[in-house]
Amino acid sequence: MPTTTLHFDAILFDMDGTLIDSTAGVVGAWELFRETYPWIDVDDILSSSHGVRTVENLQRHCKVDDPVELENEAERFEKAIVTTSHDNGRKGIVMLLGVREIMNDLAPRREQPNQVWTICTSATRAYATLALETVGISLPDGIVFAEDVEKGKPQPDPYLLGAKRCGVKPENCLVVEDAPAGIRSGRAAGCKTLGLITSHSRQQMEECQPDFLVNNLSSVTVEATENGVNVSITVN
Repeated sequence: MPTTTLHFDAILFDMDGTLIDSTAGVVGAWELFRETYPWIDVDDILSSSHGVRTVENLQRHCKVDDPVELENEAERFEKAIVTTSHDNGRKGIVMLLGVREIMNDLAPRREQPNQVWTICTSATRAYATLALETVGISLPDGIVFAEDVEKGKPQPDPYLLGAKRCGVKPENCLVVEDAPAGIRSGRAAGCKTLGLITSHSRQQMEECQPDFLVNNLSSVTVEATENGVNVSITVN
């Protein structure tokens, strides 16, 4: 299989479905919320909600519009992702294949002045912090949370801010995503995009036209340099 090596000033990672798998907790949270909102179709929500901010999913599916109630319900939902992730024999929140190796390769650059990677997530600060700590990923400098932007994915705002916080131009960044909304966000920001087939089908990911598409991050290696990061992608 062909391998392509490219240099980027920074890598901008999505979190859920890219670095970690929180599916067990997300299912548990929606099942819990069905007790309050009995009309919701959990299977339908799971097929369309990934990569979208919690507040937007609650507005759409649970019809929560009051700002204070929306904030409280979003906090309750994201806490439930963690607290229900082991219920009924579920596997909990776990790190995805290939992530540990990439994090280890990027770790030496944490103390360097130039930030060569960060995370741009649709999750809130509270949940993202707890989820990353659960799997042993340290929060990078410049991380972008849901509340840091006015418009979430598929709008370009999260990745534009991520590039800005890394001190680089978006066109010199690689966005790593598992969701069509995230790929569209990265493309709209002017970044190169790498799609992962970890939560959506190959066809769904191909339709949003990422620059590269692989099964998971085990097909990717990184090498931090003085002025960025070299990324080798084995397309499969």
